Amino acid sequence: MNNHTDHHLGRRRFLGLSVATAAAAALAACTNTKVPTGLPDRVMPGDAIVADYEVRRAFSGKTVTQKLTTESFQATVAGKPVTTWGYNGALTAPTLRAKAGDRLQVSLANNLKDVTSIHWHGLALRNDQDGVPDVTQDPIAAGAKFTYDFRLAHPGTYWYHSHVEMQRERALYGALIIEDPAEKLIYDRDWVIVLDDWMDGITGTPDDVLKELSGGMSMSGMSMSGMDMGSSPSPSGGSMGTGMKHMLMGSRSEFLGGDAGDVSYPYHLFNSKAPDQAEILSAKTGQVIRLRIINAAGDTAYRVGIPGQKLTITHTDGFPVQHQDVDAVVLGMGERIDALLTVKDGFTPVMALPEGKTGQALGFISTGTGKQPLPATLPGTLEGTVVDGGQLKADPAVNLKDKTPDRTHEVHLTGGMAKYDWGINGHRFDMTKPFENTFDIKAGERVEVKFINDTDMWHPMHLHGHTFQMGAGGARKDTVIVRAKQTVTVIFDADNPGQWLTHCHNAYHAERGMMGVFSYIK
Repeated sequence: MNNHTDHHLGRRRFLGLSVATAAAAALAACTNTKVPTGLPDRVMPGDAIVADYEVRRAFSGKTVTQKLTTESFQATVAGKPVTTWGYNGALTAPTLRAKAGDRLQVSLANNLKDVTSIHWHGLALRNDQDGVPDVTQDPIAAGAKFTYDFRLAHPGTYWYHSHVEMQRERALYGALIIEDPAEKLIYDRDWVIVLDDWMDGITGTPDDVLKELSGGMSMSGMSMSGMDMGSSPSPSGGSMGTGMKHMLMGSRSEFLGGDAGDVSYPYHLFNSKAPDQAEILSAKTGQVIRLRIINAAGDTAYRVGIPGQKLTITHTDGFPVQHQDVDAVVLGMGERIDALLTVKDGFTPVMALPEGKTGQALGFISTGTGKQPLPATLPGTLEGTVVDGGQLKADPAVNLKDKTPDRTHEVHLTGGMAKYDWGINGHRFDMTKPFENTFDIKAGERVEVKFINDTDMWHPMHLHGHTFQMGAGGARKDTVIVRAKQTVTVIFDADNPGQWLTHCHNAYHAERGMMGVFSYIK
């Protein structure tokens, strides 16, 4: 492998743990207090076993390459000029395409003034390529370069994004499509759809939003009468009055079980375009289109559907499910859904409604006849049979084998809006101390995880480096909606050694501490 700075990181972490162990032993020797010694010997990203597991993955012999540059640039969002950050100077990053078994090499040049990284969301890849600064690699410094290099184990719809602070809330994300050489699904073409909630350069920056949210919802000096609960300063509407520019109030979703979101966004984008500049896919009547839908948003779930026409869901988070015809499907942040659609004559609107919020993201399929509907004339709701990916059943071919769990971890989702102090098991994650409060596992184990939501809000929980199964026969996923006061139990096989983050994929919840590490120990 080439310039993998994480080999240095692995040695540095090992030395740090060794020093900590020695210090604990010394302290125990000179006091009467019993101090725990023998910290777990962890499988670090630079360990040989990580490379050994990579060699075991199937390899087609083909290498797919791509050059990416992170940089600040000028763009237009909904007709308004903005300055933001993205890949290769565009709001829409390159869609990377390869086949299962291929090797992917992506050379990243960081032209930002800040450090950066790339996380390959949903992939079971080698740990030193996962892109989590200070856990799997050193952050990529301003002006530096780094080449990601790994094999693609599974086909499916995935995506890539920065894993540094609020960078994903700008335009540092793109689609990654891994095609199946043995694909049995019959369709004429696919359409990659990336959904996003956008405010950067319009109402402020992601850092402005985080700063405001981090102040919490203390009522000191703020009377309820001073709150404008119905104010709608933008197409997304609903922000608080009394100086609260970004915090969203009154966002409710029965489907999500209560509070739907924290942040007011002026626009919702469909492949980087607002509804008035909607992307149009040209097709022929009767063709079957595979929609590959990715929710890249920071704080918004999307309800996706076509008025008066059903979708046939085929995959969630890259893995096949038992086909289901629905009127709409809800995607939490980080989730992906593949669905089939038979093209009708004229203009077919593909709508993504922000769940519990106002506004829309929109694209069209056109056969070249009829008149394109104006966004304002389209329905404001999508009702009928509505599901999310966690409610689907796996295709029997991808069911995990029956096995008694070797280990169970309870992952309590904790915190709340009052202090905006989100965490796991009562702890707010500290990236400078990533191995505090880890969920330890060993290679070869069947692991059961109970995501127990103790909060009053839903959370899309994501696990790096693995795909889990929703109970017996449920969908295979890597990101799942956990509703308020509910428990979601998943299982996975510990078959990918290393240090793997788990976190809420609400960008602001994660940044405020709702993260943890599943740590392989020797």
